[in-house]
Amino acid sequence: MSARFDCADPAQLIHGITQAELALRRGELVVLPTDTVYGIAAEAFDPVAVDGLLKAKGRGRDMPPPVLVGTVRAAMALVMDLADTGKDLIDEFWPGGLTLVCRASPTLVWDLGETKGTVAVRMPLHSVALDLLKKTGPLAVSSANVSGQPPATTVDEAMAQLGDSVSVYLDAGPGPGDVPSTIVDLTGSVPRLLRRGVIPVERLQEVVPLAVVDDADADDVPEDVPDVAPEGVPEDFAGDAGAPDEAGGGAPDGAGEAPVAGEMTPGASAGTAEDVADQGKSVRRDAAE
Repeated sequence: MSARFDCADPAQLIHGITQAELALRRGELVVLPTDTVYGIAAEAFDPVAVDGLLKAKGRGRDMPPPVLVGTVRAAMALVMDLADTGKDLIDEFWPGGLTLVCRASPTLVWDLGETKGTVAVRMPLHSVALDLLKKTGPLAVSSANVSGQPPATTVDEAMAQLGDSVSVYLDAGPGPGDVPSTIVDLTGSVPRLLRRGVIPVERLQEVVPLAVVDDADADDVPEDVPDVAPEGVPEDFAGDAGAPDEAGGGAPDGAGEAPVAGEMTPGASAGTAEDVADQGKSVRRDAAE
């Protein structure tokens, strides 16, 4: 039986965050609000939990979920070296509706699916999501909907699609809309737009040089893919949740050119990457600080 908590009630909010954290530690699924759409979350370093998330959505390993983080430090521990362009984007747009596709640290001990060495990461601008993420560390998050259906912008919509496959629902009221996070690929020499979203291309270009593909449009992204990376990314992947846009961001997973697969952030040095080993325990500690 699923538990639902009204985050507008301070007492229920505290209890709901606690119960959501416990459920995630047990390998169960949680629906949480983001600054885009609602997302369905699983412990990122628990392959069984991630597999459960994909099954709840009716999705295969070829569409891995993006990752949401509660701090920039936690994100940096997940990726390889982050160039100045990535740091500039983070400084300007995080927390917020920007998902960054990066090359994942080779020391990571996890299995998000067929990521091909990349990870899509995002830090959402939502107090409830951030409160939970700072307690749990990085979470695999996809939009809270069954694959092929519209992303949920309310908990009622999420419950109607996901039902008892989710243990805890955190209800923060209607979301701001169904527009997913903007996805930028940082795996090449020049940042490349993979999906248009809540952050306009013009704003991105004010901060960094950006290669824009004409068909990089949210309309081309499957609605069930929230904040993830596209299969078109060379040797890797990354994405964001449509609610997760990210619900993670909360929008559908996928990029403008191809389906996206995950939501993650930019890179850490080899030193910080080592902190992520041992099933990500160090990353969890970083995110909780």
